[in-house]
Amino acid sequence: MVSPSRVTFGHVLTRPVFRELFLARVVTIASDVLRTVALSTAVFHGTGSAWLAALTFGLAFLPQAFTGVLLGPLADRVRPRVLIAGEYLVTGIATALLGWVPMPPWVSLGVITVLGCLAPAFSGAAGRLLAETLDGEAYVLARSLMSMAVSFAQIVGLALGGIAVAVLGPATALSISAACALASAAAIWLLLPDSAPPKATESLVRQGIRGTRQLLADRRVRALLIVQWLPPAFVAGAEGLLVPFALSSGLSTGAAGMMIASLPVGMLVGELAVVKLLSARARERSTPALIALMGLPLLGFALAPSVVPACALLVASGAGFGYVLGVAAPFREAVPEPLLGQAFTLLSAGLMTAQGLGPVLWGALAEHVSVGNAIAVAGAVTLSIAWAYRESPEPRRPAGARRCPSARHRRGGGPRSGAAS
Repeated sequence: MVSPSRVTFGHVLTRPVFRELFLARVVTIASDVLRTVALSTAVFHGTGSAWLAALTFGLAFLPQAFTGVLLGPLADRVRPRVLIAGEYLVTGIATALLGWVPMPPWVSLGVITVLGCLAPAFSGAAGRLLAETLDGEAYVLARSLMSMAVSFAQIVGLALGGIAVAVLGPATALSISAACALASAAAIWLLLPDSAPPKATESLVRQGIRGTRQLLADRRVRALLIVQWLPPAFVAGAEGLLVPFALSSGLSTGAAGMMIASLPVGMLVGELAVVKLLSARARERSTPALIALMGLPLLGFALAPSVVPACALLVASGAGFGYVLGVAAPFREAVPEPLLGQAFTLLSAGLMTAQGLGPVLWGALAEHVSVGNAIAVAGAVTLSIAWAYRESPEPRRPAGARRCPSARHRRGGGPRSGAAS
């Protein structure tokens, strides 16, 4: 067994369950970005409405608050291989239909909304698998790798998606996106170990509501959920204003694209630095400072910076996202094992919903103050979260806090049951 001090990214990538989840996730994230760009282009060309085109970016987020509660127990009741492969399969089929079958815009947007409803259960399934198959530092590195892969896939998808749509057309781009999702479904079904879930003792909806109440009633779990929801939501609100900021400042749309790409670049650099330079305990102690790093650079937008300083500020802000590595292990330890899948589903649903609402709220604020000042307000409230987290006493760990069982207690070294990201 590899000692915690010697665990590396390479070691984590040799673990079969993580490797399959990781590779499939990278492919599907890039595929999702390509689908969104292609569908947004098709909707705009078909309707001439910028508002409808923009909805293709946000509709998948909004229903997740409800489906995360109602469908959350699926991550603890359905075999993870079935749930994850099924989600990719449905996504691939739906994307293929969007590319091949002429649909009114409202039908296309409805399909995107349905796909968004399914996302929390998938995230819960993948998260549970990671928490059950990896221990200690390996688990934190796995979360970091997954997060950095998502950022990288988004950068590549945004960079190449527009080119692919322009060269191939929206329909062909959607077909490529569908093929990627179907390939991921086949890979998960063939390569991911199977396991039996626990038997259900109550209805799905009742279990979802009861489990959510139980998780939110736990002071430690609730605090760790909130601190993973709010800072990204505030920064997402600021991110949603970057195009209006650039245009209102007399900058080009290309400058806006550079700014938007700066945040995920900062996220990649920040997470890598946190993993490489800080010990596990230091990461936890640095959580408030890293949250503050997310917010502090955004205050500079009140001074209406030009494109290069703005990009530098956004890279610095993105680097603060490494704070999630300081709460990953405490969150995993605080959640009771029977609710592990549902906890990761709730985490994902709340995060996606908050990030979907952030641009709406900050867009409304920008109607009353300058865009730069609205972005600065997002930074200020992010700083307030950092201060509140620093000042609040650390919640006590429950006496029965779960410990991840060692590999020798798992059947065949694989996951026992469940699901989540």
